[in-house]
Amino acid sequence: MATRCGGAGGGGVVGAVASVLVLWLAAGGAAGLVATDPGAEERARDRVEALPGQPAVAFAQYSGYVTVSERHGRALFYWLTEAAGGDPARKPLVLWLNGGPGCSSVAYGASEEIGPFRIKPNGTGLYLNKYSWNREANLLFLESPAGVGFSYSNTSSDLKTSGDERTAQDSLQFLISWMSRFPQYRHRDFYIAGESYAGHYVPQLARKIVEYNKASPNPFINLKGILVGNAVTDNYYDNIGTVTYWWTHAMISDGTYRAILKLCNFSSANVSNACNRAMSYAMNHEFGDIDQYSIYTPSCHAPPCSAQVQGHPHPPEVQQLRPLHGDLRREVLQPARRAEGHARKHYKDPLQMDRLQ
Repeated sequence: MATRCGGAGGGGVVGAVASVLVLWLAAGGAAGLVATDPGAEERARDRVEALPGQPAVAFAQYSGYVTVSERHGRALFYWLTEAAGGDPARKPLVLWLNGGPGCSSVAYGASEEIGPFRIKPNGTGLYLNKYSWNREANLLFLESPAGVGFSYSNTSSDLKTSGDERTAQDSLQFLISWMSRFPQYRHRDFYIAGESYAGHYVPQLARKIVEYNKASPNPFINLKGILVGNAVTDNYYDNIGTVTYWWTHAMISDGTYRAILKLCNFSSANVSNACNRAMSYAMNHEFGDIDQYSIYTPSCHAPPCSAQVQGHPHPPEVQQLRPLHGDLRREVLQPARRAEGHARKHYKDPLQMDRLQ
């Protein structure tokens, strides 16, 4: 079954940063500091003075690229929003990773979830997110792996051979190089956070960091902990747990629950048509306007929040389940597609949702 990632990444090129509204980088003014601070010039280049339509803020922002493979021309894009409301030097650093795999941390984690800004519904500007995590921490959003969001590789085959192991290694290399650019974050309390497929990304990166620190005579990545929400861990337990959650929260009927348990094996990547029909029935005919990712959120009735579907007059026993247009993956991704549209409109991000298909 599919999981909600928050977004998808499209391939990018180095020059793309110049056309992205979110990346108005201000360069210069640090040449005299290079001798004592090797990262000063790069930080000055990465400094974001203001975003388009941004309200006034009292915290600094930086964005740019860190090369993780010179040989392949592979580089990862980051966006740092330092802590607001006090001295950021006294606040921890939190690395945020969206899941997918293939989801943009800028389009989703930063723009729709924990970042300092929200995009106005008409796409004309930004407003402050009163629930932003940068009230308590310095937030580092990373587009990973290469090919997601603004991150890129000059070796096309990288986009077809990426996997969890390389993603973790590239993320470790990113942190090592990034902390050379931002040495003030060396030895700072550091946490890794994420959602969905970051249930793989986060612990695997944490393990890489622990191994790196053990092998280093002077470790500087001060990993304190990890946080993962709605984590993807194991297909069988994730998927059967999702369906059981629907049933125990009265989102689906007893009959539909029994049908899904009978028709779905929950562990196969090749979901049967009968299982797809059962899952589609549950979401199209029994969920109503409930958001399965936030069931206590007020319902949204206006398109595109809800599809116009007609109820079924009979209990959905196995033999009564009928084919419906679209499979589980498409239905689950609808909230992500709507969110991606808002971010793409404002940031001009060439995200490619097809990567999730």
